[in-house]
Amino acid sequence: METINKRREFLKKSLVAAGGITILPSSTIFAGKKTWDKESQSLKNSSYVPSEKVNLACIGIGHRGGGIVKELHSTGLANVVALCDVDLAGDHTQEVQNMFPDVPRFTDFRKMFDKMGDKIDAVSVGTPDFSHFPITMLAMSMGIHVYVEKPMARTFNEVELMMAAAKKYKVHTQMGNQGHSGANYFQFKAWKEAGIIKDVTAITAHMNKSRRWHKFDPRITSFPAKETKPRRMDWDSWLTTAQYHDYNKDYHHGQWRCWYDFGMGALGDWGAHILDTAHEFLDLGLPSEVNPTLLEGHNSFFFPFSSTIEFKFPERGDMPACDITWYDGLDNIPPVPAGYGVSEVDPNIPPASNGDVQPAKLNPGKIIYSKDLTFKGGTHSGTLSIIPKDKAEEMKSKLPEVPQSPSNHFENFLLACKGQEKCRSSFDIAGPLSQVFTLGVLAQQLSTKLKFDRKTKQITNNSIANEMLVGTPPRKGWEEYYKL
Repeated sequence: METINKRREFLKKSLVAAGGITILPSSTIFAGKKTWDKESQSLKNSSYVPSEKVNLACIGIGHRGGGIVKELHSTGLANVVALCDVDLAGDHTQEVQNMFPDVPRFTDFRKMFDKMGDKIDAVSVGTPDFSHFPITMLAMSMGIHVYVEKPMARTFNEVELMMAAAKKYKVHTQMGNQGHSGANYFQFKAWKEAGIIKDVTAITAHMNKSRRWHKFDPRITSFPAKETKPRRMDWDSWLTTAQYHDYNKDYHHGQWRCWYDFGMGALGDWGAHILDTAHEFLDLGLPSEVNPTLLEGHNSFFFPFSSTIEFKFPERGDMPACDITWYDGLDNIPPVPAGYGVSEVDPNIPPASNGDVQPAKLNPGKIIYSKDLTFKGGTHSGTLSIIPKDKAEEMKSKLPEVPQSPSNHFENFLLACKGQEKCRSSFDIAGPLSQVFTLGVLAQQLSTKLKFDRKTKQITNNSIANEMLVGTPPRKGWEEYYKL
C-alpha cells in the first residue's frame, strides 16, 4: 500500500495549496472498481461485465473539450459522473452542463479527484495544451484511464514523463487524433503491410488555413496587459503548472494556442491529424535534425505567421532515411507534383520549370514520395490516393482490401477501459509523435537548427535548446506533478 499512501500524501499537499480541502481516507479514495494488484504493484480496474458503463469524469467541457464529452457520451459506453471546467459560468460550457444537470461540478481538477476518486474509472482532458500534463499525471497515478487531446503535452520532457507513467500505472491511454481510428489508419496499415507503401524518402505536410495569431501585430514585444477576468473564472486552476500570467482575453477561448507559453501552434494542432499514420507505420520515431527554413514574422512570444520546418529521420531497419517538410501560413503553399489533380489547383498558374505546380489553395494534408509511387492524402480520417491518375489505374488491381474500423476513436478508448480493445493512439504510440512536434516548436521559438541524438534524447548543438527540453520550472506548489 506504500504507493497508494504516497499518492494520498501528494493529494493532501496539493489540495492544501488549493484551499484546504478535507481529505478522504485512502480506503475511500481508492475504493470502487480500483483494486491493488500485488503482482504488478499497481492499481488496476476490476473486470467489467459487457453491459457495464465506464464512469467518466470530464475536464474541460467547452469548445473542443465539450465536443469530446459529447462524442464519448454518444457511444453509450460511458456514464458521466463529474464535470470540471475553470469557467463554469461561461456561455461555452453551458451546453454540456445542461446535458448533465445532476452531475457534480468542479473548477479545480484536484478537488474533483479528491472528492470523487472512488467513482471515476476514466477521464477526458480537453484543456489547453500546457495543462494536459498535470491533469493526466494525477489521473494516471490514481489508476484512472485517460483520453487526452492532442498534442499530449507542451514540452519534450512532459511527454517523456507521461509515457513512463502510463507504463508504470498500467492504465489505458488515448490521444485525441481521431483519424487514428478511421479509414486513413486502416488503409495506411494495409497498404504498408502489402508493400504498396514502401521506400518512402520524403513527405510534404501542409496546413495553410488562417490561424488566430495571423491577426496579431508582429511588433508585439511583451505579453498582453492584465484585464479583468470573468467574475467566476478560476484563473489559478487554469494556469496549473505554468508560470504566472495575468488574465487577458487573448489567453482564453482558444487564444492560448497562439502563445509559446501555453500552446503548440499550427504544428501541434494539426500535425497529429496529418502525420500520425505515416509516423507510426513508417516507424519514424524521433528526428535527428530539425531545421526551420522559413519563419515569417518570428516573435519571441507567439507563433510565426508562416513556417517551413524540415525534419530529418535516419534509416530505420530496411527503410531509407526520410525527410518531412512542414508548411503552415496563408501564403506558404508547398509545391505539388505534376499529376496532383486540378480540384484545388488554380490552372492559371503556370507550372515551374521542373514540372511542379504551385497551387493557389490546398486543404490540409500530405504528399508522400516513395521510390516508385507518390501518394496524395488529406487529414484526420481522409484516405490516400495514388497520383497521377494513370498510375492509380495501373495499381488498382494490386491494392489490398482495407478492413472497416471496428470502432471510432472514442469507442475504442472506452472499450479498452472495459478490456475489450486496445487503444490505437496510446501514449507509447502518440508520445514520440508528440515529441516530434515539441522539437519542431522549439526550433520555431529559437529560430535555429537543432541536432538531436535519438539515443540519448538530447539536443547536441545548442545547450539552451537542450535545457528547454524540460521547459521552465513549474509554479510553486505544482512541482510534485513531475515526481508522480
